[in-house]
Amino acid sequence: MQQGSRAASDWRRLLKNERTSRMNDGGLARLERAPTYRLVYDAIEREIVSGRLKIGDPLPTEMELADQFAVNRSTVREGIRLLEQGGLVTRDGGKRPRISAPRYQELASAASRALVLHAVSFRELWEAAMLIEPATAELAARNVTDADLARLEANLAAMETEVTGLESGATADVEPFVALDRAFHEILAEAARNRVLMLAHEPVTSLFIPAGRIILPRLRTWRRVLDAHRRIHALLAARDTAGAREWMRKHMDDFRRGYALTGLDFETPLDAALTR
Repeated sequence: MQQGSRAASDWRRLLKNERTSRMNDGGLARLERAPTYRLVYDAIEREIVSGRLKIGDPLPTEMELADQFAVNRSTVREGIRLLEQGGLVTRDGGKRPRISAPRYQELASAASRALVLHAVSFRELWEAAMLIEPATAELAARNVTDADLARLEANLAAMETEVTGLESGATADVEPFVALDRAFHEILAEAARNRVLMLAHEPVTSLFIPAGRIILPRLRTWRRVLDAHRRIHALLAARDTAGAREWMRKHMDDFRRGYALTGLDFETPLDAALTR
């Protein structure tokens, strides 16, 4: 759809609908009274998500949108800024913003926040990971490229250096190891060549990271993690889909045992368990 073809009355109707929707929601929504720029954002976002505004289509100018929504230009500008932050529009230099697809990392980060807000427990997170991670490893073994394997080899070499430092006491900071652990799983998710799994994988991994920061220094299981990663890498190189799936399952189950050994509660919401 070309933006210029949308009548001004349509945009005003969308903005009116957003106001009415917020007023007619639950009691909390009636108290909220969202600022008008947020209503502008919501109205345009709804058109993008519905597919009525297509990726690549330009937005009207700020002046046109201000006239069409019957608001001032600064309100429109703030609404567009929110759309840019969410990756729903992009601006090429001084040109008008165009509709774009949000990057999966931005979507996943929002999913991570939602999981925390819903007070998910470690048990729920681990159960999801036991479905997502082995499936990801299986697909990665099927679709992995030589370039992916090279990236994983470099990750393993860097992890070996960190483990050697941690075991000798020359290194005390576990953060670089945790970052490499996360990177290994992210490379694996990319190697699976499935964007749905990539989106599902990232928020789960993000919420596991704080637990890793607690478990690793207490149990000193750095070498065990590295050995599991090496096994998985070897199975990927052999294109052994069943083996990769099974070893990832073992790896995730090992993480659950480590969580239990630290005395953390499986049923306590993650944000409470990891900050106590």
